[in-house]
Amino acid sequence: MLHSPVDGRGGRGDTPPVRATRWRIAGWALALLALVNAGLVVALWWRAARAGELEGTAGVLAELARISGLLGAYLVLVELLLLARLPVLDRLVGFERLTIWHRRNGRACVALLSLHAVLITIGYALADRLSLLAELRRLVTAYPGVITAIAGLAILIAVAVSSAVIVRRRLRYETWYFVHLYAYLGVALAFSHQLATGTAFVGEPAARAYWYGLYAATLGAILGFRIAAPIVRSLRHGLRVERVVDEAPGVVSVEIGGRRLDRLKVRTGQFFSWRFLTRDRWWEAHPFSLSAAPDERRLRITVKGVGDYTARLRTIPRGTRVIAEGPFGAFTTEARRRPRVALIAGGVGITPIRALLEDMPGEPGDIAVVYRALRPEDVILRAELDELARRRGAELHYVVGDHRDEALLSAEHLQRLVPDIAARDVYVCGPPAMTEAMRASLGRSGVPRRQIVSERFAY
Repeated sequence: MLHSPVDGRGGRGDTPPVRATRWRIAGWALALLALVNAGLVVALWWRAARAGELEGTAGVLAELARISGLLGAYLVLVELLLLARLPVLDRLVGFERLTIWHRRNGRACVALLSLHAVLITIGYALADRLSLLAELRRLVTAYPGVITAIAGLAILIAVAVSSAVIVRRRLRYETWYFVHLYAYLGVALAFSHQLATGTAFVGEPAARAYWYGLYAATLGAILGFRIAAPIVRSLRHGLRVERVVDEAPGVVSVEIGGRRLDRLKVRTGQFFSWRFLTRDRWWEAHPFSLSAAPDERRLRITVKGVGDYTARLRTIPRGTRVIAEGPFGAFTTEARRRPRVALIAGGVGITPIRALLEDMPGEPGDIAVVYRALRPEDVILRAELDELARRRGAELHYVVGDHRDEALLSAEHLQRLVPDIAARDVYVCGPPAMTEAMRASLGRSGVPRRQIVSERFAY
């Protein structure tokens, strides 16, 4: 019988189908709310557009610019809410899919806002019979808030560019994180322009009140779920660093203790965004999954030093206060549907896999673990994995070798390691490139997509 997590009240009274139905209803309600608000945005624009002051081609371009800007502004708020850590979204969708939605929505809102800037300049240039450069100069000097809007758009474009895969791989996490903090400044600048010069707002009290409400609700969700809730929860449970253990060169485990940690309702395989309140890094938060099954007294993460932040964790003082934002993720036993399961990890992705091996229900032979590493010294937590596999009666395969060796973890190799893999649920955790390669190999091995569970543990 599969593990059934506690419900929202801390009890186990509802059956999994009942809870699943409630979450689906909540999901449809959220989707309907998003569509209704998008419809209201269009309706308010149309009301103002009917009284537009421009005619002909210039008027059409100006109104297309305005609806592009309004929908772009609305998607910016959706963008913020997608990663505002709303529990219902995380439970329904999972962090990986939310990240994908966040990335796609970000491209859409930047495209719409850029289109707004281009079309409004062209439309007004046609109406004023000026060159584009002259019209842009006039807009900047004659309209309040245009220069701040340009600055806000530039910031949002920079944030979007920093998230592009080819750029993201070249940036340190700390740099990427700092750049993304500027997104809030970009939104604030755009909002000031929207209310100061937007045709749909000047002399339109209902529209102004509506947009004020949207921004206030978004700000409230961010402050509540991303700041207030984690601080209150961490103080209530008294989260502090209890011990830091060297596991391998460049790899440490950090044990966080506290009171009544079972009330955090964390499930094995989930992760938190951790903020260690040291003097030099209190402002920075990083996502790390649990590397051991949680209990009421201790949470453990295992981290590989790949940047300044992670490298300094090995020197973090005992007793350091911790703020934990979460738990997040759907990489749990709740996603399991089949009696047998294969757990596949790459690199430091072994951490949630190790926790699942410890806690996942199953009889001897039901669980197979495949761990991919570049070199023998890159294998993390080997002694614990060997002991857990022995105790659980699980198959354990270490696959060590150069990543350029395409034969390793190919479809044929997987079928040799786990002959019945097509009949199992398969959990995959590792670097993005490894995860994508594994999805392809699993597909060629006959594993349906619905049996593959994976989650991106990085932003």
